[in-house]
Amino acid sequence: MADANHPISRDSFELNPIFQSRPLLQKQYRIIHHTWLPEMESASSMTEATNFGKVVVNALAAMTKNSGAIDQRLLRMYLSMAPSYLVMDSSMNAEGGLASWRTGFHRLVDVLVALHKRGDLELETVNEASKACSECWCVSGCWRGLEDCKETIREIAGKLKTLLDANGRTFRGQSIYTP
Repeated sequence: MADANHPISRDSFELNPIFQSRPLLQKQYRIIHHTWLPEMESASSMTEATNFGKVVVNALAAMTKNSGAIDQRLLRMYLSMAPSYLVMDSSMNAEGGLASWRTGFHRLVDVLVALHKRGDLELETVNEASKACSECWCVSGCWRGLEDCKETIREIAGKLKTLLDANGRTFRGQSIYTP
């Protein structure tokens, strides 16, 4: 629930935060996971390098610890952040940024594969993963120095294809997002 101390509620979180500012993404993440405090708005927290791999691992751990299950709404939110983190991780950490982004994106898709094997994967989650791949592909083609990410995106897309029906265009008989 939103109030004066927490102006953004969990329910009002924007599920498509592509290219939002890093401080806003961090604040929203902290609010969702009940770790936001006003004193966290320091200058140092705004200049630290991002690490998508760490964000994803921490988020998955929090999901399973709190409820014992994966919240696919939150999983979709993290998938939608992949293109933004591709830019942020690579911009703020020239040496390890792409590796941290790659780790985070692969871990998210590995969770999708596990959910699919259990029969719990939702169409909306598959669509969000497909959209994230497409957006990451566009970003990698538009930003200098990110061309090498296309191989990772191909790997992710290959994993996602294993989730589809035999025709390669539907998931459980329903059309999926294709660019």
